[in-house]
Amino acid sequence: MRTETTPAPARFPALDPYEEGLLDVGDGQRIHYAVSGNPAGKPALVVHGGPGSGSSPGARRLFDPEAYRIVQFDQRGCGRSLPHASDPAADLSVNTTAHLVADMERLRVHLGIDRWLLHGGSWGSTLILAYAQAHPERVTEIVLAAVTTTRRSETAWLYGGVGRFFPEAYERFLAGAGDAGDPVGAYAALLNHPDRAVRERAAADWCAWEDAVLSVEGMGTPYTDRVDDARLGFVRICSHYFAHGAFLEEGVLIREAHRLAGVPGVLVHGRLDMGGPLTTAWELARAWPGAELHVVEDAGHLGGDLTRTHVMSALARFAGS
Repeated sequence: MRTETTPAPARFPALDPYEEGLLDVGDGQRIHYAVSGNPAGKPALVVHGGPGSGSSPGARRLFDPEAYRIVQFDQRGCGRSLPHASDPAADLSVNTTAHLVADMERLRVHLGIDRWLLHGGSWGSTLILAYAQAHPERVTEIVLAAVTTTRRSETAWLYGGVGRFFPEAYERFLAGAGDAGDPVGAYAALLNHPDRAVRERAAADWCAWEDAVLSVEGMGTPYTDRVDDARLGFVRICSHYFAHGAFLEEGVLIREAHRLAGVPGVLVHGRLDMGGPLTTAWELARAWPGAELHVVEDAGHLGGDLTRTHVMSALARFAGS
């Protein structure tokens, strides 16, 4: 574990993709992808969080565009992928972790990439770990921030345990779920309600709770700031995954981390992350041979300058490997 401090590097300039498209991955699903940077550079895949957040153009600014061929994609049901999960008719039974892992492989083959670096945070770290443990031979390095493995115990903390720090907001969150014994499952049901007004109210209540957990970080209301279909799709996908334990065996991503032996890994996690406590990153680093953990003392889930420093330093280090 390292806790050193260094000045934050500037992000690289904004850049546009040189290739975009919708890839048919079966099940009536088409995922949007974009490729930017150097066509002859080192392949890197950015895996967004959420689940259901969609990709961000700003994420590619962490990579040297002269050194990397940067691939981004919107996971099933979100961003510019089709059909969008905001439509209650969109079938979520074909939106599981296994489906997303298969989509990543299909995208790799479609782009003619043999091996690639993987970068992401929060839910993105869960999906990266699931993919890398299934296909370690296709991964050169992994760089994760705000590490999660979406264990049921982690979800129980985020939508239960941490409520002791925000009792007022948590009471409102539970009330939005009808004071159900399983609030996450209740919200998943509400996001499938035929009445859009019901879905919108539930999505707003969910996002208000997410922002309450992040409120100590002083970085605004990123969840409530989502609007309309983007918010509906995000909460519908989140509640779907979290109500089903991310469709993973409990603890499997840490239990099987030994499969990543030989894959260099950099984990960056804020000690003040209220929604995803440091213990998950700590346990993963201990189970993953060769992984290095950087703890950012004054950062939370959303990170900050020092988090970016560690991520960009790792990406710079791996650019020539």
